[in-house]
Amino acid sequence: MNSAANAQIIRCHECGANNRVVRGHGAPVCGRCKAPLTLDASPRIFTDQNFAADVEGSRLPVLVDFWAAWCGPCRMVAPTIEQLAKELGGKVRVGKLDVDANQVTAARFRVQSIPSLLIFKNGREVDRIVGVQSKQAIIQRLTRHM
Repeated sequence: MNSAANAQIIRCHECGANNRVVRGHGAPVCGRCKAPLTLDASPRIFTDQNFAADVEGSRLPVLVDFWAAWCGPCRMVAPTIEQLAKELGGKVRVGKLDVDANQVTAARFRVQSIPSLLIFKNGREVDRIVGVQSKQAIIQRLTRHM
């Protein structure tokens, strides 16, 4: 089987570059920024410890779902966040931050209602969506910052 048949295009989660990757040839890295390439399409888990590096230091826009396990509306929006992570991988970094386990970051951004979806670009908050919204409404707000 030739290598072209085993190749796939993976968009870098760090810089957004498209990379042609041949399966079975070691751990792939981005040709532009040298970041490891992954097929993981799940939302990232943000914490007080990794927030500065993973959100504020991101080259891509970041959608952060501030949530809690006990919150019914948060559970309602969770499938949408999962879908957005899969669909927007490489264009937008999508992740979740549990406000109960990461109170420092939640307080820093004055998150008082959950779910709250904060959009970051170039390390700064540029938009905030509070409450349950449709996937289309979230995408519409997100595309302004892509």
